Amino acid sequence: MEIFETFIYQPFFNILVGLYWLVGQVMPEPDMGIAVIFFAVAVRLILLPIDLAGSKSDKDKYEIALKVHKIQKEYADDPVRKAAETKKIMRQSPGAIFSEIVNIIIQFVIIIMLYRIFKTGLEGADFHLLYDFMPAINRPVNLMFLGEYDLSQTNNTLNLIQSAMIGINEAFHLYFAPVKPNRKDFISLVLIFPVVCFIVFIFLPAGKKVFIITSLSFSIVKRLVEHGLYLYYSLTHKPAEAEATPEMTPPATPPSSSGV
Repeated sequence: MEIFETFIYQPFFNILVGLYWLVGQVMPEPDMGIAVIFFAVAVRLILLPIDLAGSKSDKDKYEIALKVHKIQKEYADDPVRKAAETKKIMRQSPGAIFSEIVNIIIQFVIIIMLYRIFKTGLEGADFHLLYDFMPAINRPVNLMFLGEYDLSQTNNTLNLIQSAMIGINEAFHLYFAPVKPNRKDFISLVLIFPVVCFIVFIFLPAGKKVFIITSLSFSIVKRLVEHGLYLYYSLTHKPAEAEATPEMTPPATPPSSSGV
């Protein structure tokens, strides 16, 4: 527990408090909700190298998409074999598997960290963890986001927005997947999963929800940028396999990995 507090919780707690102080320098009064938004972006940027380590290059994405497209045509009458061969190709990247495992661990750690920050930390219990060089801030900390949402308490409005963002993020993931999802996948991930998340996160502090909403927005923008780069690559490059089979039209969407 001491290792978690010293090397993980304390640095991020100081980053959040520092951002809160910066917000107070440019606004009439500091707003922890605004600080949380910047904090979520900062965390995603810090973790971006790990995220990108599991992402395939545009060239790899394009070539894998061609292979998947070929499998879809070759096993059009055998959906079981088609799914198996597609999964085999998608698992050829150990970096993606490593990235997925690391992301799961990181998400678990972030949940614990944010729960402590907004339940007790910002209310005064953890101010002894602030570094000596940190600027002084007025206390108590303003935990009212936009003067309306208490970040230390649960909030159904933010929980609803969070669930909607989860559904949108999953819809983007399915849209950019190499294999078009069936109706069951769509219902499970885009409709049922957000409802389950609404129930699971209903008792968590609103600060955690603001963090998740911002993080999901970051993921959606990142996925759109990646897709744009992929389309640019597919239009400006043509692998030998594509030249050898001109009748094959490469799919419009690249493989995509999930993640917040």
